[in-house]
Amino acid sequence: MERFGLVGLPNAGKSSLYNALTGGGALAAPYAFATKDPNIGVAKVPDERLDRLAVMSKSKNVVHASVQVVDIGGLVEGASKGEGLGNKFLANIREVEAIVFVLRAFEDDDVPGPSDPLEHLRVVELELALADLETVETRLPRLQKAMKNDKTLVEEVEALTIALAALSDGRPLYRAGLKRDVRDALAPHFLLTNRPVLAVVNVGEGELDTIPEKEALVRAEFSDAGEHVEVIGMCVQLEAEAASITDPTERAEMLDGFGLGEGALFRMVRSAYHLLGLRTYFTTGEKESRAWTFHAGSSAPECAGRIHTDFQRGFIKAEVIHWDELLDIGSWTKAKDVGKIRIEGKEYHPLDGDVMEFRFNV
Repeated sequence: MERFGLVGLPNAGKSSLYNALTGGGALAAPYAFATKDPNIGVAKVPDERLDRLAVMSKSKNVVHASVQVVDIGGLVEGASKGEGLGNKFLANIREVEAIVFVLRAFEDDDVPGPSDPLEHLRVVELELALADLETVETRLPRLQKAMKNDKTLVEEVEALTIALAALSDGRPLYRAGLKRDVRDALAPHFLLTNRPVLAVVNVGEGELDTIPEKEALVRAEFSDAGEHVEVIGMCVQLEAEAASITDPTERAEMLDGFGLGEGALFRMVRSAYHLLGLRTYFTTGEKESRAWTFHAGSSAPECAGRIHTDFQRGFIKAEVIHWDELLDIGSWTKAKDVGKIRIEGKEYHPLDGDVMEFRFNV
Protein backbone atom coordinates (compact mmCIF):
# COMPACT_ATOMS: atom_id res chain seq x y z
CA MET A 1 0.00 0.00 0.00
CA GLU A 2 1.34 3.43 -0.94
CA ARG A 3 2.13 5.68 2.00
CA PHE A 4 2.55 9.37 2.59
CA GLY A 5 4.22 11.02 5.57
CA LEU A 6 3.05 14.02 7.58
CA VAL A 7 5.99 16.38 8.09
CA GLY A 8 6.27 19.74 9.82
CA LEU A 9 7.60 21.74 12.72
CA PRO A 10 6.45 20.86 16.26
CA ASN A 11 2.90 22.03 17.05
CA ALA A 12 1.92 22.46 13.40
CA GLY A 13 -1.03 20.04 13.72
CA LYS A 14 0.45 16.82 12.28
CA SER A 15 -0.89 14.43 14.90
CA SER A 16 -4.36 16.02 14.86
CA LEU A 17 -4.41 15.62 11.07
CA TYR A 18 -3.27 12.01 11.40
CA ASN A 19 -6.09 11.28 13.85
CA ALA A 20 -8.63 12.93 11.56
CA LEU A 21 -7.47 10.90 8.54
CA THR A 22 -7.13 7.50 10.18
CA GLY A 23 -9.31 7.59 13.28
CA GLY A 24 -6.09 6.87 15.17
CA GLY A 25 -5.12 7.85 18.69
CA ALA A 26 -1.86 9.70 18.16
CA LEU A 27 -0.97 12.03 21.03
CA ALA A 28 -1.64 15.64 20.00
CA ALA A 29 0.03 17.85 22.59
CA PRO A 30 1.22 21.50 22.57
CA TYR A 31 4.89 20.70 23.10
CA ALA A 32 7.74 19.55 20.88
CA PHE A 33 8.35 15.88 20.09
CA ALA A 34 5.09 14.53 21.53
CA THR A 35 5.49 12.12 18.60
CA LYS A 36 8.86 10.36 18.85
CA ASP A 37 8.11 7.16 16.98
CA PRO A 38 6.02 7.32 13.80
CA ASN A 39 2.32 6.48 14.03
CA ILE A 40 1.08 4.47 11.05
CA GLY A 41 -2.54 4.18 10.00
CA VAL A 42 -4.79 3.76 6.97
CA ALA A 43 -6.93 6.48 5.38
CA LYS A 44 -9.88 5.61 3.17
CA VAL A 45 -9.96 7.38 -0.21
CA PRO A 46 -13.51 8.76 -0.47
CA ASP A 47 -15.05 8.27 -3.89
CA GLU A 48 -18.62 9.25 -4.75
CA ARG A 49 -18.37 7.22 -7.97
CA LEU A 50 -17.95 3.99 -5.99
CA ASP A 51 -20.80 4.87 -3.64
CA ARG A 52 -23.15 5.47 -6.58
CA LEU A 53 -22.12 2.22 -8.27
CA ALA A 54 -22.79 0.36 -5.03
CA VAL A 55 -26.30 1.84 -4.84
CA MET A 56 -26.93 0.87 -8.48
CA SER A 57 -25.78 -2.72 -7.88
CA LYS A 58 -27.41 -2.96 -4.43
CA SER A 59 -24.03 -4.17 -3.18
CA LYS A 60 -23.87 -5.85 0.21
CA ASN A 61 -20.28 -4.68 0.72
CA VAL A 62 -18.41 -1.52 -0.36
CA VAL A 63 -14.60 -1.38 -0.28
CA HIS A 64 -12.86 1.95 -0.87
CA ALA A 65 -9.27 2.40 -1.97
CA SER A 66 -6.89 3.36 0.82
CA VAL A 67 -3.47 4.83 1.49
CA GLN A 68 -1.16 4.52 4.46
CA VAL A 69 -0.51 7.62 6.58
CA VAL A 70 2.66 8.04 8.65
CA ASP A 71 2.72 10.68 11.40
CA ILE A 72 6.42 11.57 11.73
CA GLY A 73 7.81 13.47 14.74
CA GLY A 74 8.33 17.23 14.50
CA LEU A 75 11.19 18.56 12.38
CA VAL A 76 13.37 21.35 13.79
CA GLU A 77 16.04 23.60 12.36
CA GLY A 78 19.30 21.66 12.38
CA ALA A 79 17.67 18.22 11.95
CA SER A 80 20.05 17.47 9.08
CA LYS A 81 22.87 17.89 11.62
CA GLY A 82 21.21 15.78 14.31
CA GLU A 83 19.10 18.38 16.13
CA GLY A 84 15.76 17.24 17.60
CA LEU A 85 15.04 13.71 16.44
CA GLY A 86 17.73 14.16 13.79
CA ASN A 87 18.63 11.16 11.68
CA LYS A 88 15.82 9.06 13.11
CA PHE A 89 13.33 11.61 11.82
CA LEU A 90 14.95 11.74 8.38
CA ALA A 91 15.06 7.93 8.12
CA ASN A 92 11.30 7.78 8.71
CA ILE A 93 10.67 10.19 5.82
CA ARG A 94 12.71 8.06 3.41
CA GLU A 95 10.15 5.28 3.76
CA VAL A 96 7.21 7.22 2.26
CA GLU A 97 6.25 7.79 -1.39
CA ALA A 98 4.95 11.35 -0.92
CA ILE A 99 5.33 14.02 1.75
CA VAL A 100 2.59 16.13 3.30
CA PHE A 101 3.94 19.37 4.75
CA VAL A 102 1.72 20.57 7.60
CA LEU A 103 2.30 24.32 7.82
CA ARG A 104 0.98 26.22 10.80
CA ALA A 105 -0.93 29.40 9.95
CA PHE A 106 -2.79 29.99 13.23
CA GLU A 107 -2.13 32.21 16.25
CA ASP A 108 -2.29 30.62 19.70
CA ASP A 109 -0.49 32.05 22.73
CA ASP A 110 -0.70 28.65 24.45
CA VAL A 111 1.09 26.85 21.61
CA PRO A 112 4.78 27.74 21.16
CA GLY A 113 6.36 28.24 17.75
CA PRO A 114 5.95 30.51 14.72
CA SER A 115 2.53 31.02 13.09
CA ASP A 116 3.86 32.05 9.67
CA PRO A 117 3.38 29.16 7.21
CA LEU A 118 6.23 30.43 5.02
CA GLU A 119 8.61 30.25 7.99
CA HIS A 120 7.53 26.65 8.57
CA LEU A 121 8.05 25.93 4.89
CA ARG A 122 11.50 27.56 4.87
CA VAL A 123 12.77 25.39 7.73
CA VAL A 124 11.27 22.14 6.45
CA GLU A 125 12.52 22.60 2.89
CA LEU A 126 16.01 23.68 3.95
CA GLU A 127 16.49 20.73 6.29
CA LEU A 128 15.32 18.19 3.72
CA ALA A 129 17.50 19.77 1.03
CA LEU A 130 20.55 19.75 3.34
CA ALA A 131 19.97 16.09 4.18
CA ASP A 132 19.77 15.29 0.45
CA LEU A 133 22.91 17.32 -0.21
CA GLU A 134 24.84 15.26 2.34
CA THR A 135 23.61 12.05 0.69
CA VAL A 136 24.60 13.19 -2.81
CA GLU A 137 28.01 14.50 -1.70
CA THR A 138 28.73 11.10 -0.16
CA ARG A 139 27.56 8.93 -3.04
CA LEU A 140 28.58 10.91 -6.13
CA PRO A 141 32.41 10.55 -5.78
CA ARG A 142 32.01 6.81 -5.17
CA LEU A 143 29.88 6.35 -8.29
CA GLN A 144 32.16 8.56 -10.41
CA LYS A 145 35.04 6.27 -9.49
CA ALA A 146 33.00 3.12 -10.21
CA MET A 147 31.84 4.56 -13.55
CA LYS A 148 35.37 4.24 -14.98
CA ASN A 149 34.84 0.49 -15.11
CA ASP A 150 31.06 0.43 -15.48
CA LYS A 151 29.59 2.67 -18.18
CA THR A 152 26.04 1.73 -17.19
CA LEU A 153 26.43 4.21 -14.31
CA VAL A 154 26.81 7.23 -16.62
CA GLU A 155 23.13 8.23 -16.47
CA GLU A 156 22.99 7.88 -12.68
CA VAL A 157 26.16 9.97 -12.22
CA GLU A 158 24.80 12.67 -14.52
CA ALA A 159 21.56 12.78 -12.53
CA LEU A 160 23.42 13.06 -9.21
CA THR A 161 25.56 15.86 -10.66
CA ILE A 162 22.42 17.78 -11.63
CA ALA A 163 20.96 17.15 -8.16
CA LEU A 164 24.16 18.36 -6.51
CA ALA A 165 23.95 21.71 -8.32
CA ALA A 166 20.36 22.29 -7.19
CA LEU A 167 20.83 21.13 -3.61
CA SER A 168 24.01 23.20 -3.19
CA ASP A 169 21.79 26.25 -3.69
CA GLY A 170 19.44 25.00 -0.96
CA ARG A 171 16.80 24.16 -3.60
CA PRO A 172 14.65 21.04 -3.13
CA LEU A 173 14.68 18.75 -6.18
CA TYR A 174 10.94 19.13 -6.78
CA ARG A 175 11.66 22.85 -7.40
CA ALA A 176 14.62 22.21 -9.71
CA GLY A 177 12.68 21.53 -12.92
CA LEU A 178 14.22 18.07 -13.31
CA LYS A 179 13.18 16.00 -16.30
CA ARG A 180 11.38 12.72 -15.72
CA ASP A 181 14.40 10.60 -16.70
CA VAL A 182 16.61 12.47 -14.20
CA ARG A 183 14.11 11.97 -11.38
CA ASP A 184 13.86 8.27 -12.28
CA ALA A 185 17.67 7.91 -12.28
CA LEU A 186 17.74 9.42 -8.77
CA ALA A 187 15.04 7.08 -7.43
CA PRO A 188 17.44 4.39 -6.09
CA HIS A 189 18.94 7.00 -3.75
CA PHE A 190 15.63 7.72 -1.97
CA LEU A 191 16.32 11.45 -1.82
CA LEU A 192 13.83 13.25 0.40
CA THR A 193 13.02 16.06 -2.02
CA ASN A 194 12.75 13.83 -5.09
CA ARG A 195 9.13 13.02 -4.37
CA PRO A 196 5.80 14.82 -4.67
CA VAL A 197 4.64 17.19 -1.94
CA LEU A 198 1.20 18.17 -0.66
CA ALA A 199 1.20 21.28 1.55
CA VAL A 200 -1.58 21.58 4.14
CA VAL A 201 -1.97 25.14 5.43
CA ASN A 202 -3.48 24.82 8.92
CA VAL A 203 -5.56 27.84 10.01
CA GLY A 204 -7.40 28.51 13.28
CA GLU A 205 -11.12 28.00 13.91
CA GLY A 206 -11.76 31.74 13.80
CA GLU A 207 -9.79 32.22 10.58
CA LEU A 208 -11.73 30.09 8.09
CA ASP A 209 -12.30 33.09 5.85
CA THR A 210 -8.53 33.47 5.45
CA ILE A 211 -8.10 30.01 3.87
CA PRO A 212 -8.10 31.23 0.23
CA GLU A 213 -5.59 33.96 1.09
CA LYS A 214 -3.26 31.62 3.00
CA GLU A 215 -3.52 28.98 0.27
CA ALA A 216 -2.60 31.55 -2.36
CA LEU A 217 0.36 32.76 -0.28
CA VAL A 218 1.86 29.28 -0.02
CA ARG A 219 0.96 28.33 -3.61
CA ALA A 220 2.84 31.41 -4.88
CA GLU A 221 5.89 30.23 -2.94
CA PHE A 222 5.72 26.93 -4.86
CA SER A 223 5.37 28.60 -8.26
CA ASP A 224 8.54 26.88 -9.53
CA ALA A 225 7.46 23.37 -8.47
CA GLY A 226 4.86 22.72 -11.19
CA GLU A 227 2.85 19.53 -10.93
CA HIS A 228 4.99 18.10 -8.12
CA VAL A 229 3.29 20.17 -5.38
CA GLU A 230 -0.33 20.79 -4.40
CA VAL A 231 -1.62 23.16 -1.68
CA ILE A 232 -4.76 22.78 0.43
CA GLY A 233 -5.91 25.06 3.26
CA MET A 234 -7.97 23.78 6.18
CA CYS A 235 -8.63 24.06 9.89
CA VAL A 236 -7.20 20.75 11.07
CA GLN A 237 -8.87 21.04 14.48
CA LEU A 238 -12.36 21.39 12.98
CA GLU A 239 -11.71 18.65 10.45
CA ALA A 240 -10.57 16.35 13.26
CA GLU A 241 -13.69 17.12 15.30
CA ALA A 242 -15.91 16.45 12.29
CA ALA A 243 -14.10 13.19 11.52
CA SER A 244 -14.76 11.97 15.06
CA ILE A 245 -18.54 12.17 14.47
CA THR A 246 -19.64 8.70 13.39
CA ASP A 247 -23.08 9.68 12.07
CA PRO A 248 -22.63 10.88 8.44
CA THR A 249 -25.63 13.23 8.62
CA GLU A 250 -24.42 14.91 11.81
CA ARG A 251 -20.91 15.21 10.37
CA ALA A 252 -22.25 16.82 7.18
CA GLU A 253 -24.39 19.23 9.24
CA MET A 254 -21.35 20.32 11.27
CA LEU A 255 -19.23 20.92 8.17
CA ASP A 256 -22.08 22.77 6.45
CA GLY A 257 -22.56 24.89 9.55
CA PHE A 258 -19.01 26.18 9.16
CA GLY A 259 -19.41 26.55 5.39
CA LEU A 260 -16.87 23.77 4.72
CA GLY A 261 -18.95 21.67 2.32
CA GLU A 262 -17.71 18.07 2.23
CA GLY A 263 -14.66 19.10 4.27
CA ALA A 264 -11.03 19.47 3.24
CA LEU A 265 -9.99 15.99 4.39
CA PHE A 266 -11.67 14.38 1.39
CA ARG A 267 -9.96 16.79 -0.99
CA MET A 268 -6.64 16.23 0.73
CA VAL A 269 -6.74 12.43 0.50
CA ARG A 270 -7.82 12.55 -3.14
CA SER A 271 -5.04 15.04 -3.93
CA ALA A 272 -2.41 12.90 -2.18
CA TYR A 273 -3.72 9.81 -4.00
CA HIS A 274 -3.41 11.45 -7.42
CA LEU A 275 -0.10 13.09 -6.50
CA LEU A 276 1.31 9.58 -6.14
CA GLY A 277 0.24 8.84 -9.71
CA LEU A 278 -2.52 6.52 -8.51
CA ARG A 279 -5.78 5.93 -10.35
CA THR A 280 -8.90 3.88 -9.66
CA TYR A 281 -10.92 1.29 -11.53
CA PHE A 282 -14.02 -0.39 -10.17
CA THR A 283 -15.67 -3.77 -9.98
CA THR A 284 -19.34 -3.81 -9.03
CA GLY A 285 -22.00 -6.39 -8.34
CA GLU A 286 -24.61 -7.42 -5.80
CA LYS A 287 -22.01 -9.07 -3.58
CA GLU A 288 -19.50 -6.21 -3.58
CA SER A 289 -18.50 -2.92 -5.17
CA ARG A 290 -14.79 -2.20 -4.82
CA ALA A 291 -12.26 0.45 -5.83
CA TRP A 292 -8.94 -0.93 -7.07
CA THR A 293 -5.79 1.16 -7.17
CA PHE A 294 -3.43 1.16 -10.14
CA HIS A 295 -0.59 3.35 -11.35
CA ALA A 296 -1.35 5.66 -14.24
CA GLY A 297 -0.20 4.05 -17.49
CA SER A 298 -0.63 0.46 -16.31
CA SER A 299 -1.81 -2.13 -18.83
CA ALA A 300 -5.04 -4.10 -18.48
CA PRO A 301 -3.19 -7.30 -17.35
CA GLU A 302 -1.29 -5.27 -14.72
CA CYS A 303 -4.57 -3.86 -13.43
CA ALA A 304 -6.03 -7.37 -13.33
CA GLY A 305 -3.03 -8.39 -11.24
CA ARG A 306 -4.13 -5.94 -8.54
CA ILE A 307 -6.97 -8.38 -7.82
CA HIS A 308 -4.88 -11.55 -8.05
CA THR A 309 -1.64 -12.55 -9.78
CA ASP A 310 -3.54 -15.37 -11.55
CA PHE A 311 -5.67 -12.71 -13.26
CA GLN A 312 -2.55 -11.13 -14.72
CA ARG A 313 -0.79 -14.38 -15.58
CA GLY A 314 -3.76 -15.86 -17.42
CA PHE A 315 -5.26 -12.64 -18.75
CA ILE A 316 -7.48 -13.10 -21.84
CA LYS A 317 -9.53 -9.92 -22.07
CA ALA A 318 -11.19 -7.14 -20.09
CA GLU A 319 -14.82 -6.09 -20.37
CA VAL A 320 -14.91 -2.33 -19.86
CA ILE A 321 -17.31 0.58 -19.51
CA HIS A 322 -16.78 3.99 -17.90
CA TRP A 323 -18.53 4.47 -14.57
CA ASP A 324 -20.81 7.35 -15.59
CA GLU A 325 -22.01 5.58 -18.73
CA LEU A 326 -22.79 2.49 -16.68
CA LEU A 327 -24.79 4.54 -14.19
CA ASP A 328 -26.77 6.17 -17.01
CA ILE A 329 -27.69 2.74 -18.39
CA GLY A 330 -28.56 1.37 -14.97
CA SER A 331 -26.88 -2.04 -14.72
CA TRP A 332 -24.06 -4.18 -16.10
CA THR A 333 -26.58 -6.60 -17.65
CA LYS A 334 -28.43 -3.81 -19.47
CA ALA A 335 -25.12 -2.35 -20.68
CA LYS A 336 -24.21 -5.73 -22.15
CA ASP A 337 -27.61 -6.11 -23.78
CA VAL A 338 -27.29 -2.75 -25.58
CA GLY A 339 -23.70 -3.44 -26.64
CA LYS A 340 -22.04 -0.79 -24.50
CA ILE A 341 -19.51 -3.12 -22.83
CA ARG A 342 -16.22 -2.91 -24.75
CA ILE A 343 -13.81 -5.82 -25.12
CA GLU A 344 -10.20 -4.76 -24.53
CA GLY A 345 -7.00 -6.80 -24.82
CA LYS A 346 -3.52 -6.80 -23.33
CA GLU A 347 -2.54 -3.51 -24.97
CA TYR A 348 -5.34 -1.52 -23.31
CA HIS A 349 -4.38 1.04 -20.67
CA PRO A 350 -7.32 1.50 -18.29
CA LEU A 351 -8.60 4.97 -17.49
CA ASP A 352 -9.43 6.39 -14.09
CA GLY A 353 -13.10 5.53 -13.53
CA ASP A 354 -13.30 2.43 -15.71
CA VAL A 355 -15.55 -0.37 -14.49
CA MET A 356 -14.07 -3.72 -15.50
CA GLU A 357 -14.54 -7.48 -15.43
CA PHE A 358 -11.63 -9.72 -16.39
CA ARG A 359 -11.55 -13.02 -18.24
CA PHE A 360 -8.55 -15.23 -17.53
CA ASN A 361 -7.38 -18.81 -17.80
CA VAL A 362 -4.58 -20.42 -15.80
